[in-house]
Amino acid sequence: MAQALIVIDIQEGLINENPYDAKNFIVNTKAIIRYFRDQNIEVIFVRHSEDEGLLATGSDNWQVYHELKPQENEKIFNKYYNSIFKNSELKEYLDSKSITDLTFVGMQVEFCIDTSVKVGFEYGYKITIVEDAISTFDNIHLSANQILSFYKEKIWRNRFAQLRTTKEILAIN
Repeated sequence: MAQALIVIDIQEGLINENPYDAKNFIVNTKAIIRYFRDQNIEVIFVRHSEDEGLLATGSDNWQVYHELKPQENEKIFNKYYNSIFKNSELKEYLDSKSITDLTFVGMQVEFCIDTSVKVGFEYGYKITIVEDAISTFDNIHLSANQILSFYKEKIWRNRFAQLRTTKEILAIN
């Protein structure tokens, strides 16, 4: 049961747009990253990449958020789609390391997190979502809190993934 933490799209440009509950989101994500590092469990970063726009490849906005800076030995995968798996070489890497259990933190819930959860489920990964270390933005139809609640309670829980809080993860050992 090899496992990894996958940090999805927590990038300068998105954090600068002030996602829902940004302060707690970042505090919890930092605690989860620290916990996985302390347990010598691999931490992998995935960043959304665009040819142009907010997350243009190589721009300051495209970089992993500075408070979560990857360590020198940690992998960073770039993606151009909502799925962390599509054309990113991540699945091949996970398979080469026999990693079967994935824990997700990151954003955006209704795009990259949701797609990656469902694709990962189809690939047979055991997925845990740290429910207070994921975020999104309000949109014209729903508040960010409504989006989070909907995906956690109506889509993912007991279907595609386990959901755990930061405190629950940290209490494991």
